[in-house]
Amino acid sequence: MTYLAFHLVFILPPIAALALLQPKPMGGIGAKRAWGWIMLLALIAFVYTTAWDNYLVYRGVWYYGEDRVLATIGYVPIEEYLFFLLQPILTGLWLMNIKSRIKDHEPIQPSNLRVVMVAFWIAVSLVGVYLLFGTRTLYMGLILAWAGPVLAGMAWLSASTFWTYRRQWFLGVAVPTVYLWIADRIAIGLGIWDISDTYSLNFDPLGLPIEEAVFFLVTNLMVVQGLMMFLPKNEVFDLQ
Repeated sequence: MTYLAFHLVFILPPIAALALLQPKPMGGIGAKRAWGWIMLLALIAFVYTTAWDNYLVYRGVWYYGEDRVLATIGYVPIEEYLFFLLQPILTGLWLMNIKSRIKDHEPIQPSNLRVVMVAFWIAVSLVGVYLLFGTRTLYMGLILAWAGPVLAGMAWLSASTFWTYRRQWFLGVAVPTVYLWIADRIAIGLGIWDISDTYSLNFDPLGLPIEEAVFFLVTNLMVVQGLMMFLPKNEVFDLQ
């Protein structure tokens, strides 16, 4: 299977299904505005990820199989650039779908929630920086040092929103993450891409490198939390 075929089998069909099955009004705000926020977030993800992913391939942290891609721009296959856009669309459509189905409103939050969440993600970022200095820990370090500061900033700005709508937040992250874990495991098994043993921990639960599992978790966190921050609270989140 080629990388393009991977998109045609695993990514585009669920995107199409989620788009067709959206309750109306989409996300509580209508299709035009909902799609606008999703595409803006996809563009931000594309810009933020491009240089980082090029460095991963340049260093040989991950690589793609022979004759599995159409072409590359820089060091990265064009199908990978496409994935930078498709993952936020997939996860964003899923979040919009469940927002109309799960009523989740609880204004009371634990004391010091924001401080705890920010401290956690700062600690994750520092661990990531430390891991950059190892060889086997390089990939994990690159993931944590890249995602941790963004997640810390999100927690500082909107921790109360994530807590108030925690069921939507949890399902919005968990379902696409598990789905992409499965799809990634299949792609690695088929030789579409692979992770270097030199720069990874070589801990592969059920055949999925732990770094890949963490990557999809933190990227879906960024997508879901980004949309929760963008969407107008008085129209989308007040579902009682």
